Amino acid sequence: MGASADRRNGFRRWHEARNEHVPPTDVRIVTSDGQSIPAHSTVLASSSSVLERMLDRSRILHILGVPHDSVVAFVRLLYSSRSATSAREAKEAIERHGMALLALSHAYRVRWLKRRSEAGLAAWLSAARAMDVLKLARLCDAPRLHQRCLRLVAEEFAAVQESEGWRFVQKHDPALEMEVLQFLQETAQRRKRWKRERADQAMYRQLSEAMDCLQHICTEGCTDVGPHNSRRPDNPCMSFSTCEGLQLLIRHFATCGRKPQAAAKTCTHCKRMWQLFRLHSSLCDQPASCRIPLCKQFKEKAQEEKVDETWRLLVKKVATARVMSSLANRKVPQVVHKSWMRCRGTR
Repeated sequence: MGASADRRNGFRRWHEARNEHVPPTDVRIVTSDGQSIPAHSTVLASSSSVLERMLDRSRILHILGVPHDSVVAFVRLLYSSRSATSAREAKEAIERHGMALLALSHAYRVRWLKRRSEAGLAAWLSAARAMDVLKLARLCDAPRLHQRCLRLVAEEFAAVQESEGWRFVQKHDPALEMEVLQFLQETAQRRKRWKRERADQAMYRQLSEAMDCLQHICTEGCTDVGPHNSRRPDNPCMSFSTCEGLQLLIRHFATCGRKPQAAAKTCTHCKRMWQLFRLHSSLCDQPASCRIPLCKQFKEKAQEEKVDETWRLLVKKVATARVMSSLANRKVPQVVHKSWMRCRGTR
């Protein structure tokens, strides 16, 4: 521990002196091709606890498994870690030696370099290198990079299948191949579920808008459908297409002879209008004074009979959609708006 503390203190004094008196190198790093790189033990020990323990045993360090140029870049980054140019130098080195630097920073526990290497590889990831980087991310415990690789594989799987990395995985790493295929299946299922939920939400919003239009037609009056003692409002209808469709259904419902519970074979349009009346009744909280047709009758029938859970869930979803729509369309009070603008202006 005394020698380690001396090395750290020596590097601190050297750094505070702004490298005016650089001591001679006292460590030799040997790479896979037999070449050596001179270095200072103070720099290595202060940058990596793993290298510090290795220096306690020997002044000749063997860093193997990566090209010589990558080890040189790694050592240079250790020297520049406390300088203002470290970010620029790290970016340039990661562009050329990203995978090797991630492996070295993980093995020797240089956390700042590992984070930058992981971010750099994620930013410059391509379909051709996705599987190679994915394997390395698993080995180097880089979960964010691992997820980034899996997402890219899912997005560009056709291109990934043409890469050498995918063919290698198919031959030599069935566990990783299974992980990728399982992720693809889960991604496809999530997309299907997301699309189905989006479609359901759109349907609930449409039903919510239909309820508002039905109320609008039967209370205020819109074109030629509605209460006879009401005239068309001066303001134009904000949901003209929905109102127009409802008006056609209402006119058909009023003249059709195959209404539900009135004919052996129910008309499809009448059945749809019947369900809209029923839905309104389930949402209405004032059936006694409501002017929507059949509202009171459906309320009384619902009290007498047990409502199935599917219909109850539909009513709940449409009610939620109406609340969310009203909140989205609600105007912000002028006082709140001015206060919000002042807060933005002071930032």
